[in-house]
Amino acid sequence: MDAAKYQGVIKRYFNYLPVGKNTPVITLLEGNTPLIFSGRLSEFLGRRFKVYLKFEGANPTGSFKDRGMTLAVSKAKEEKQVAVICASTGNTSASAAAYASRAGLKCIVLIPEGAIALGKLAQALIHQAVVIPIKGNFDTALSLVREISANYPVRLVNSLNPHRIEGQKTASFEICDTLGRAPDFHILPVGNAGNITAYWKGYKEYKAEGRIRRLPAMLGFQAKGACPIVKGRVFKHPKTLATAIRIGNPASWKKAEAARDQSKGLIDAVSDREIIKAYKMLALEGIFVEPASAASIAGLIKLKQQGYFKQPGRKEVVITCTLTGHGLKDPDIAVKSVRTPKSVSPDVKKILRIAKIKK
Repeated sequence: MDAAKYQGVIKRYFNYLPVGKNTPVITLLEGNTPLIFSGRLSEFLGRRFKVYLKFEGANPTGSFKDRGMTLAVSKAKEEKQVAVICASTGNTSASAAAYASRAGLKCIVLIPEGAIALGKLAQALIHQAVVIPIKGNFDTALSLVREISANYPVRLVNSLNPHRIEGQKTASFEICDTLGRAPDFHILPVGNAGNITAYWKGYKEYKAEGRIRRLPAMLGFQAKGACPIVKGRVFKHPKTLATAIRIGNPASWKKAEAARDQSKGLIDAVSDREIIKAYKMLALEGIFVEPASAASIAGLIKLKQQGYFKQPGRKEVVITCTLTGHGLKDPDIAVKSVRTPKSVSPDVKKILRIAKIKK
């Protein structure tokens, strides 16, 4: 894709989206994110495997949410709404605030009190969103915004809004366009479950159009402290350091299960310890992600250890992993997970000794 000619996901995939000539396109040139080959992870799985990382942290506000938000806000503008509203653990609020600001719309955000990473909250605030912390978790906030949007003239832009899913499906289009095929497996974090729903929708549409021959198995991973789909019950008090997937009652629960079952995939859970291990492994690849992103890599490692990827007869197995957001979204986790450097006197010998550099 020629960067000079790129105009965002709506223009690029116009014919696959519910837009028309009268839709005002509100864009920050989202999408067109890198699909990065991982030599380390490919080697870890074995010589027949190729692992690619879809780095959605390269979107304008630093997460995959921008793909759906460009469409949701564009449609809100087309419908002459004056405000948008969302519940958020961080990324949705940042994206909604940025796109609403660009569109000239008011943005109202309900967040769980004390449960949002500072990097994400800062984005919503700088874009002049009306941010309201509420006593309760994400699910409480979502219930409130659903009630408000149903009774007042504001458009809900959480993933319950079908336009969000439509925009997010463009990531699967990009993967297929880059690879020239669909992957054999697609692994991604699962929180509110809109993303696994969206990717599966995109893959199915591309196959229906004859753009790809086969569909991937969809492999989703929740955090063990917030895995309602895995356990088959609502988590009233979800717990995980991966704030973006700290959700106890996913809005797209049933659709996520459908994606799992139709694709002959799975949805499983990984621990916070496994997430941090994967988080640090990605850093060795030069890729800095928010903890929730690393759930996909933690899942990949877990499945490898269980022997899941043994595929007799295939010459090459292609796996894509979605990395949902940039590490600067939640820098506190990075600082806590490594040793903080200490100051030394300006002495060359001391510096070389610490750096372990010898002549």
